[in-house]
Amino acid sequence: MLAAGESALLVMPTGAGKSLCYQLPAIARGGNALVISPLISLMEDQCAKLLAQGFKAARIHSGRPRAESRQACFDWEAGKLDFLFIAPERLRVPGFVDWLARRKPGLIAVDEAHCISHWGHDFRPDYRLLGERLGALRGKTGTGTDDSPLFKPGSDRELVPVPVFPPVIALTATATPQVQRDICEQLGMPDAKRLIHGFARSNLAVEVIELKPSLRAQTVQTLLQGGATPAIVYVPSRKECEALAGRLGKHMPCLPYHAGLDAATRDNAQAAFQAGEVPVIVATIAFGMGIDKADVRTVVHTAMPATLEGYYQEIGRAGRDGKPSRALLLYSWADRRIHEFFLDQDCPPALELERIFRALSNRGASPDDIAVEFELKPLDAQKRLEHLLAHGGANVDADGWFTRGKDGWQAGYEARVRFRREQLDAAFAFAQGAGCRMQALVAHFGEPGARACGVCDNCAPESCVVKSFRKADARELAVLQAIMGALLGKDGQTPKQIHERVVGDKLEIREFRELLNALSQAGAVKLVPDAFEKDGKLINFERAWLTREGREAGESAATWVSLQGSQPEPGAPGTAAAKARRSAGKKAAKAVAQAEAMAEPDPAVLKALKDWRLKLAKEQGTPAFHILGNKTLNAIARAKPGNEKDLLAVHGIGPQKLEAYGRAILEVLRGVS
Repeated sequence: MLAAGESALLVMPTGAGKSLCYQLPAIARGGNALVISPLISLMEDQCAKLLAQGFKAARIHSGRPRAESRQACFDWEAGKLDFLFIAPERLRVPGFVDWLARRKPGLIAVDEAHCISHWGHDFRPDYRLLGERLGALRGKTGTGTDDSPLFKPGSDRELVPVPVFPPVIALTATATPQVQRDICEQLGMPDAKRLIHGFARSNLAVEVIELKPSLRAQTVQTLLQGGATPAIVYVPSRKECEALAGRLGKHMPCLPYHAGLDAATRDNAQAAFQAGEVPVIVATIAFGMGIDKADVRTVVHTAMPATLEGYYQEIGRAGRDGKPSRALLLYSWADRRIHEFFLDQDCPPALELERIFRALSNRGASPDDIAVEFELKPLDAQKRLEHLLAHGGANVDADGWFTRGKDGWQAGYEARVRFRREQLDAAFAFAQGAGCRMQALVAHFGEPGARACGVCDNCAPESCVVKSFRKADARELAVLQAIMGALLGKDGQTPKQIHERVVGDKLEIREFRELLNALSQAGAVKLVPDAFEKDGKLINFERAWLTREGREAGESAATWVSLQGSQPEPGAPGTAAAKARRSAGKKAAKAVAQAEAMAEPDPAVLKALKDWRLKLAKEQGTPAFHILGNKTLNAIARAKPGNEKDLLAVHGIGPQKLEAYGRAILEVLRGVS
């Protein structure tokens, strides 16, 4: 199809061989393929493999020496390359697209194509403009002979003008139906063939545990000491990456990986993990894109990801060899509060963007100009301008100067913010779900009706490696019986309907869902994914149906239920090895807690914080402890956070305290260091 010149969108799970799906058609069309990718590590990996196989390939990105990038340009123009990899930002450079057009590609591949869509989980403004910037490379006229795809039969081998429309293939591992439509629209290929590969992974057991943040590090340590390696442990921040890697490194070979490390350190860590020299990598989401390691046995998330798309892509790095593997997700509702706080920071009210929009003109302004005028941090000003750029409220030239765009951007921006919140809702609904985990993920990507995996924590609770279980107490048993009674009266209700009719505001929806999920795990109720489309968007939900066994047992089925233990610990329930690991885990956790409690705060930092608090208390005419207590100041002086996210993780600092005092505290810390 691609070899014949037709464009396509390919959605295929991580590790399923997407690269071959553009490489083989490019070779069939005579080489000369242009590959656009946002990931330097992926470009380096794919380019190296093509060179090793005897193809002529080069890459142009910010990490390459300037002389080598210039040589790649000359080689492309001279027709010496089979493949050229470029970062999307290069298309912003004046004259770069015109230069590429001197040697039109036989095929254009857009990797990680979900970045094009602002309905995706990793939207990038430069990708949004790809369709416009690639226009010069398509729809032109060229010449050909009978031994090339440009030959026109009957021309007696003469060079004749023929239409040249390089096909485009957009590739991604994570695209919902809404994102798929947007990709095709933005790339100007509405009639492209959509090739959607199955998302289900029968060898990957997904286990989700609600667990306090203070217990997560010890849980991960105990699990990995039990031999569940090679493993990738995803953490939400650079600080947590360094801390957990340091802790695990005392017991096993382990390295950190995050964007704050220099390129050589990151490359060495990835190479050591790839070669099997280091069995554990602790990483932020900066790690893993393009990694080709088939025997990863475990992927752990120590906090709830912001989107199911990102989560699915990351767990897809486990078990590519087809052997049994596990994905472990540790979360709590505190994770949601943190996500919501940073979403508010990242997506300010539209009125704030409106003021920046009105301040722009045809003369052009830099992010620094906007930062000064509106008293913003340079990074915050850049983000706000990118929001405007993405929705048409601003334009930017190759030198980074922003001018005013078109009015009417507000509706798109507000829809994007609502969508981000819906993504959070979907992620936490997944964590709370009682049905098959893989079935739920597959349905999220528009493939309802998949078979249950049989290996996740909901399908096979007896095989859990971390979850523990307990019997329901009298109050919980009464609610369980009421749920069964409601379904006996009317089957097929949604969880929300049952909650409203059975308990209303007397029981939080989170606890109610835990009880409903437990009935599903016990086999009395089946939670069936359902969906409907509204305004071009797929809305996923569940219906609760009684199983045959549940209908026969009636309210007595409540006695079958086991609930998640209050403090789940590693180990399959009931085994001697699990009890030994649990005992060791408790002792280790207690020792860590005692060590942390005995650690002395930095005296210079503590004094500076107290001086700041006293001055502020006098200005406000309020007691100092009303601002922050001594225990919180001690915790800050011990942790010495470097940014707002790390400060929010300190005990005693919530979103309100961070909003009120965060910047001032960080300034105090910077003044002492």
